[in-house]
Amino acid sequence: MRQGRVPIGMLASGRGSNVQAILDAAAENGFPGDVAVVLSDREDAPALDRARRAGVDAIHVDPLRKGARLAPTAEERILAELERRRVHLLALAGFMRILSPRFLDAFPGPVLNIHPSLLPAFPGLHAQRRALDHGVKIAGCTVHHVDRGIDTGPIIAQAAVPVIEGDDEATLAKRILAKEHAIYPEAIRAVLSASVADTRREGSIDE
Repeated sequence: MRQGRVPIGMLASGRGSNVQAILDAAAENGFPGDVAVVLSDREDAPALDRARRAGVDAIHVDPLRKGARLAPTAEERILAELERRRVHLLALAGFMRILSPRFLDAFPGPVLNIHPSLLPAFPGLHAQRRALDHGVKIAGCTVHHVDRGIDTGPIIAQAAVPVIEGDDEATLAKRILAKEHAIYPEAIRAVLSASVADTRREGSIDE
């Protein structure tokens, strides 16, 4: 960790393009955080390879059960890995599991997620397909705080994209993903900068 940088943790299940966008942002001068660890419920997730190439700790955590939720023991391991690295902010990037209320209560910092719709429209899975099925003319993506609901937490940032005649799920998803890569690092920057400023005003940050 570079001096003055806030440790960031990431959870991912897939290819990790948003992981890469945040790794790239953290490599720039002036970004307030460094990615300290990337964890995945899938041992073969490309997101872990992206982390390793960047010299970031990459850890597979066996979910110990099928379905949308991790076993309590798996959540405890994730929390332990985050605590070990003093992670202040946790960013979900294509993490295909639902974190339990117990996990959210135990993690002391903000938990962020990126979703491929303009919330509150189309929460949950297959947002791009559902947007097309509903005939919307504008789609987009949202960075939000994670709460106990499904994509219901307070919104931090959004970006819109037009739905073009002839779009299918893949073409719309690709256009939205480009916006995700732009707004997710900036949302993290804003949350970390505000958090650091608040902590300094309280006089309890380590210099």
